Amino acid sequence: MMRFEGKAVLITGGAGSIGWAAAQRFMAEGARVAIADLNGTRAADLVANREGAIAIEADVGSTAGAELAVQRTQEAFGGLDCVFNNAGISGPVRPLFELEPDEWDRVIRTNLRSAFLILRCSIRAMIAGGRGGAIVNMSSSMAGWDVLSGGAGYIASKHAITGLTRSAALDAAGYGIRVNAICPGVIETPLGVPAGDRDSYIESVGKFADRIPSRRIGKPEDVAAVVAFLASDEAAHVTGADWLIDGGQTLQSWANAPGGSAFPWHLRPD
Repeated sequence: MMRFEGKAVLITGGAGSIGWAAAQRFMAEGARVAIADLNGTRAADLVANREGAIAIEADVGSTAGAELAVQRTQEAFGGLDCVFNNAGISGPVRPLFELEPDEWDRVIRTNLRSAFLILRCSIRAMIAGGRGGAIVNMSSSMAGWDVLSGGAGYIASKHAITGLTRSAALDAAGYGIRVNAICPGVIETPLGVPAGDRDSYIESVGKFADRIPSRRIGKPEDVAAVVAFLASDEAAHVTGADWLIDGGQTLQSWANAPGGSAFPWHLRPD
């Protein structure tokens, strides 16, 4: 499929695992892609020698950084058609009553303020361009639909993304601009994994997989596929939606597995 032939795409947090997987998916389908990231060196390394791809070093949690990312994309590709609003962090994991205000502020700034600023700049650019567009925001099934122990800032930011997405979708619909959100579950990325603690990460991921009905955690490519669909004309009648990408993770609860350490045995195929 070449659903994005000639389209200009901006991906924030583009040097991360999910951002880069999405960038590769868009490029494989004909898009010209700008990846914006705080880590400009890594972003530049990823797009090196790739025709139709540029790297932008930008802090999209700042007004200037968000405007720079959108402006540079337009200058490089002559417009802006799709945005994957993906920049984010997990933040510290500790009870709310032990969380410091500056730690809270950092998570909200990175996850929520950046999403607002990119939406603001992108929608303005798409309205001026007059050809509509599609924006996909990053939320989370663990925080937007479920509850994550010790992650007050992360949860608050991701719940807010749901409301922000719906509001933006309503405001932008009259201009032919669609806005949706994705809600991935446990995905195989380094987000929140302590340096040098890969073994512990793999062990914890295995425990998650045991409780997911699909019997595996997600891959960045799983997320990229849904992002590409929502950004494509195939999703022309989809806006203001929150798409779960969690292998059924949020279907699991105490009610259907009381005391269980894995997906209910009676529901497993032989």
